[in-house]
Amino acid sequence: MSLPFERLKVVELAAVLAGPAVGTFFAELGADVIKVENKTTNGDVTRSWRLSTESKSNPVSAYYSAVNYGKKVLLLDLKDSKDYQLVIDEIKSADILISNFKKGDDLKFGFDYESIKIVNPKIIYASINGFGEESDQVAFDVVLQAETGIMSMNGNMDGNPVKLPVAFIDLFAAHQLKEGVLIALLGRYKTGIGAHVSVSLYDAAIASLANQATNYLMNNQIPKPMGSLHPNIAPYGEVVSSADGLQMVLAVGSQSQFNALLEVLNRIDLKDDLRFSTNSNRVKNRKSLYNELQSAVSNFNGNELFTELNRKKVPVGIIKNLQQVFDDPKAKQLLLEQNIEGVKTIRVATAIFKIRQ
Repeated sequence: MSLPFERLKVVELAAVLAGPAVGTFFAELGADVIKVENKTTNGDVTRSWRLSTESKSNPVSAYYSAVNYGKKVLLLDLKDSKDYQLVIDEIKSADILISNFKKGDDLKFGFDYESIKIVNPKIIYASINGFGEESDQVAFDVVLQAETGIMSMNGNMDGNPVKLPVAFIDLFAAHQLKEGVLIALLGRYKTGIGAHVSVSLYDAAIASLANQATNYLMNNQIPKPMGSLHPNIAPYGEVVSSADGLQMVLAVGSQSQFNALLEVLNRIDLKDDLRFSTNSNRVKNRKSLYNELQSAVSNFNGNELFTELNRKKVPVGIIKNLQQVFDDPKAKQLLLEQNIEGVKTIRVATAIFKIRQ
């Protein structure tokens, strides 16, 4: 089961993050992925999205490398008849076509689903758009984060709205598209008929709102920025610092976990404090609770406290930067390396599930 898509062929007519992430997923699992880039604009725009510390002579950026693994790249001009025919020839024998054309461009270039299914009736045509198939609004991730409420509830109470530090909406949309493609492939194995699978970034973002959406829909509560805090649970998201400066985040989700936390901190007296006797009371009085917990944590060595909290099954995490994250052998096991156009590239694997038989 390590390479389940060895005989699958994917043509990718997509750029930036969401579409290429889908192509990379299939490449990691053994598919033959052919990525078509526009040679008139020097390829996928993310090739030039370099950090200030990256060499300008590198043909690919770290950003591009993150979601373009294991692909055969063709630099072509779809307006050129020969190049166009090359792409059509690849599509004729493909199982999946991934696209993220701007509204109308698929028709202009002749790569809309109705045209492609004439060329290949069994094709699974997977497309990503921004705000829906009928919208031409420019749809970069931060725009979607603003338009779908995410920025309004992210950040601190006394600050400006803040975007998430990764383009998660693109990644949510990629996951949705992968799921749709896999379902369409299953359907094709049964019927022999292809399908058009589409997802919008907007729908993917709305679908990701989960409990925050339900809090509003059922209780009319409009979430406000709370930093890392959770609107329904306390102490959950509170960041505490030990005597030696180690920062940890608490994620206490039950009464038994809260009681265990108090035992480890030698603050069993707080069990009888009505302000903290139930989760609802702790949410209501979380600032006072935080002051009590931080005062107690400041008496402990960080690593020793972390070890004891884990022993008592209290959910807690050490706040790490990415250097600390990737110093961990568990994280290193998830890395994929590849030489792309003379550049050694490294990225995190996307197909990280395990299947056992």
